[in-house]
Amino acid sequence: MISDTYKTIDKSFGPEIFKDRKSKFLGYLFPLKNPDDVKEIIGVLKKEHHNARHWCYAYRIGIEKPEERANDDGEPSNSAGTPILNQIKAKELTNVLVVVVRYFGGVKLGVGGLMNAYKTATQFVLDEATIVEKIRTKPLFLEFSYADMNKIMRIVKEYHLEIVHQEMNEKVNYTLNIRLSDFEKIKSSFEKIHTIDVKCE
Repeated sequence: MISDTYKTIDKSFGPEIFKDRKSKFLGYLFPLKNPDDVKEIIGVLKKEHHNARHWCYAYRIGIEKPEERANDDGEPSNSAGTPILNQIKAKELTNVLVVVVRYFGGVKLGVGGLMNAYKTATQFVLDEATIVEKIRTKPLFLEFSYADMNKIMRIVKEYHLEIVHQEMNEKVNYTLNIRLSDFEKIKSSFEKIHTIDVKCE
């Protein structure tokens, strides 16, 4: 069975604050579709928190084989970015970026303390977030004559399909959004009408 849903967020959340021995950790969560946007988001946070010491982050993008990145931003190796990423994965989220901004309080926390602080700040902001489940779809392209319109619309109504684009010239062109797990079945239904042209990406 193809998994055709995924969990993500639609809007930003934070800051959620965790404190430990005078250090302050601010957790932020952002929707993310392009890794190139990370630099700009970090830049905005650096202007907002110009007295902070570290801006550590992790992100996860994609569904089949998610692209993952963790950045410790000067903290000891794997003490910041990895705990952040592990919390994102624990929530099964994708297309998200978490940034934890640290204000250093003068007391060193040690690697274990840092791992706990970055993990907890991330947990705090993820717990506050509204997580949404989205359906994965795939486009199907149809070209047919007006004489086949009733046959086409019968299938469209039967499966409650969404027509996202249509052109009506000498022939009719439809673009449909099909739920991934139903795609082959619906494609086959249209292909049984031999007078129409069915294409997919």
